[in-house]
Amino acid sequence: MAQRAVWLIRQEPGTPPCGTVRFSRRYPTVEKRAKVFNGASYVPVPEDSLFLKALLFEFRLLDDDKDFMESRDSCSHINKISIYGLPVGGQELWPVVAFLRNGMIYASLPLVEQTLSPAPPIISISGISQGLELLFGIQDFLSSGQKNDTELHTRLSQLPDLLLQACPFGTLLDANLQNSLDNINFASVTPLPKQPAWKAGTYKGKPQVSISITEKVKSMQYDKQDVADTWQVVGAVICKCDLEGIMPNVTVSLSLPTNGSPLQDILVHPCVTSLDSAMLTASSIDAMDDSAFSGPYKFPFTPPLESFNLCYYTSQVPVPPILGFYQMKEEEVQLKLTVTLKLHESVKNNFEFCEAHIPFYNRGPITHLEYKVSFGQLDVFREKSLLVWTIGQKFPKSMEISLSGTVTFGSKSHDKQPFDHICIGTTAYVKLHFRILDYTLTGCYVDQHSVQVFGSGKPKISARRKLISSDYYIWNSKAPAPVTYGSLLL
Repeated sequence: MAQRAVWLIRQEPGTPPCGTVRFSRRYPTVEKRAKVFNGASYVPVPEDSLFLKALLFEFRLLDDDKDFMESRDSCSHINKISIYGLPVGGQELWPVVAFLRNGMIYASLPLVEQTLSPAPPIISISGISQGLELLFGIQDFLSSGQKNDTELHTRLSQLPDLLLQACPFGTLLDANLQNSLDNINFASVTPLPKQPAWKAGTYKGKPQVSISITEKVKSMQYDKQDVADTWQVVGAVICKCDLEGIMPNVTVSLSLPTNGSPLQDILVHPCVTSLDSAMLTASSIDAMDDSAFSGPYKFPFTPPLESFNLCYYTSQVPVPPILGFYQMKEEEVQLKLTVTLKLHESVKNNFEFCEAHIPFYNRGPITHLEYKVSFGQLDVFREKSLLVWTIGQKFPKSMEISLSGTVTFGSKSHDKQPFDHICIGTTAYVKLHFRILDYTLTGCYVDQHSVQVFGSGKPKISARRKLISSDYYIWNSKAPAPVTYGSLLL
């Protein structure tokens, strides 16, 4: 298990070449081994500039690359495992492990200890899991102290020395780079006895456990008798456990209030050691009944070093958080629109932000607007043919707000005006964007006192939760329902 190279790329949209290599490290000794193992299928590690362009192209981050390409954008090439093959100099560099987090692309090239033609099964390449472990460790190290560009530059300048300790000769010993920073004066790093193969290092420092529940609510609302509105909640529980010891054990319990919506379709991380069978059989496909499992949902696990998704779930909540009505009538070059939004009484009326975007794609720029809003502020993006209704952090006491107006458009320019295959003619929509902190639509929460940690020291435990909108659409009630609406709920 070894890495041939590691890269950190900062995304910089709008400035050629849309990104810069902030850090790279190559391991010549591992590269010699790659030549021997790969034989005639060996592809050398490219220069940083070539690798940068190939990776940004694969991630579709180049400003001049917006066209559909069969080799990259086809449904048969959907990537779900963060492993890519990059075309470099007429050859394919594979397997490149890469993911994008907070504007930074983390990438590595694991050593494959066999020929690359034909490509071996991914599960047989042990360096891939080690590469992910290393990249997650680098991500945690950079994000733990990054408040501005100066601190990021300082952390990046420490990486060469830290990798000498944590990943000598391309072989990962400790994915927690903070350990290497604390022990930088030591001549070597002594691995702990009986270290599990899947856990590359151990944590040293103050014990703490952080748990975050993020729910995303999706909704399609039509205000039609012949078309049913749809909505769904998708949740994720993210954990970061900084605990000393090789195999600490943790148990996290998710709880629901008395009227909370049961969790369904639960998927767990491989580190979870056991589960109640009733949790795994709760499925959104089956009709809801009184026997639905409503918790508590206990997850015993031995945590990895990096942040990880403890579990995913769905839930069929009784109503969407915001009910909407949108009506648009077209009169020559003018559109008359009416929008009404109502916050459900059971939802916490305290947003981090709340906006309604009303696009008018496939038309000319907005030349004139007359409108009336009962609450909030309306901003006009004329060239983008977009109205942004900023609602703010609270709905009024009535919980209901409205917008009405008339929009006039100029002549359409095919080169500059935005295009949308769905938003055509009267088939228009309002898309809501909002976030509510310390709240989940299902009522799901983690009681900090219920978190059990079996290990040395008493850890500091923190738990938070939030609700975020995702694909939250309100369609024009005067138009036929778009035939593609189901795909938006994926």
